Amino acid sequence: MVVDKKLSCSDVDLETIAPILEEHGGNHVAHLIFLKDKRIYMAANGQVIISYQKIGNKFVVLGDPIGKKEYLADAIKEFEVFSTSSGHIPIYYQISAGLLSHYHEVGYRFFKLGEEAIVNLEDFTLEGKKGARLRTRRNKFIKQGYQFNVLRPPYSEALLDELRHVSDSWLSNRKEKCFSVSFFSEQYVSRFPVSILQNPEGEIIAFATLASDHTNGEQLLTIDLMRHIADRPHGTMDMLFISILFWAKENGYDRCSLGMAPLANVGTYSSSFFHEKLARLVFRYGDAFYKFRGLHEYKGKFADEWEPKYLAYKKSPFMVVVTQLFLLIHRNKFKLDSEIPKFQMKNRKIG
Repeated sequence: MVVDKKLSCSDVDLETIAPILEEHGGNHVAHLIFLKDKRIYMAANGQVIISYQKIGNKFVVLGDPIGKKEYLADAIKEFEVFSTSSGHIPIYYQISAGLLSHYHEVGYRFFKLGEEAIVNLEDFTLEGKKGARLRTRRNKFIKQGYQFNVLRPPYSEALLDELRHVSDSWLSNRKEKCFSVSFFSEQYVSRFPVSILQNPEGEIIAFATLASDHTNGEQLLTIDLMRHIADRPHGTMDMLFISILFWAKENGYDRCSLGMAPLANVGTYSSSFFHEKLARLVFRYGDAFYKFRGLHEYKGKFADEWEPKYLAYKKSPFMVVVTQLFLLIHRNKFKLDSEIPKFQMKNRKIG
């Protein structure tokens, strides 16, 4: 296989990446590689994928490196050399607790970003007093004639047009975010199964793409791009989530990720650092900026496990890093596309 060490996703054949994800399980944001808005660095002689983007003097890596476990520590060091040799500072966004020691060896500091909400599907049920409210809501939608289905690609143009209509209704006048969150594109949606909720007239009122992964021998399903029409019935997303969780359980998945709850359980101790305590205040009182607490409480209706995710950074003041991350995630995705360089293939033979 011929692969360049540093490629834009517009140049690299993503089908060469898919087998690595299939074999080694990826990470909780591995599916976002297929948005094609990030650069790819192939470390450890093509055995490890590092997905990143440039902003200012930073190379921001999304998630942990992906590949053979025995190569991950060396891949982090290799990317360090690659970044600094071009005058950039590498930072890692939304990394897991399992590799913190490897980042620490290279001199990183850490900040807890929040927690990923996980549902253990074996234990998921709406029975009993705890599930009464969601059970009642689900039964109401079913009695009124709403239908849930999971569709698989390829999709017709008519379906993609209908999904785009739902997405546009959800967006209203807002702009799509990018980098660490999915955005609507027909190419991206067409890669994954799509769960849909239809009203009694057969119109799609909500949908979510479903990304699957193998992690530690388990089947993990991630509810990824979620959209609904603006004038949806009350409880629409509850119905969609419940239906997805039951479908995943029936189809052999072990766990389901509901995505991040930003700033959840950050700065809760008296000995926490100042910026962690500040983040706690933002979580509790920052609803004018983002519904941090509301999102955590909503996902808590389903999740029974929370996995912490961290920021690893160095050589920059914390608030400078946070500002650059904000600008990267909120940068216009079309502008971002134009900034991904077209590298020349070096025909470096791997393996």
